[in-house]
Amino acid sequence: MRFHTRKWVKPEDLNPNATLFGGKLLAWIDEELALYAIIQLENYRIVTKHMSEINFKSSAKQGDIIEIGIDVVKFGKTSLTLTCEVRNIMTHETIITIESITMVSLGINGKPEAHGKSQIEFVKNRLNSI
Repeated sequence: MRFHTRKWVKPEDLNPNATLFGGKLLAWIDEELALYAIIQLENYRIVTKHMSEINFKSSAKQGDIIEIGIDVVKFGKTSLTLTCEVRNIMTHETIITIESITMVSLGINGKPEAHGKSQIEFVKNRLNSI
């Protein structure tokens, strides 16, 4: 699992139980997945098509720092399938796992479009090839 982003849990991120609001966490995850897919597929027109079961295993409280980890499961013709784990750096516990998320690359017409990618590419390698 590649952990890309850290978030600091602040008062505005809490639910009435004084723990991290699940909707806030899912928004953070969806944004990170979109950014990852945009960079991998080199297309800013990316949408979330599907998320498998979302499994909350623990929570976080104000002041905790969490990490969002993403790995590629597979490249499709127009899609990128990812997996995600979020963990609490402070408690070392997994907060949530999502086994399968499908992100789809769109063309300018808003319809799925082939992206031509088949493996993970690192930005540093793209810059070296110019």
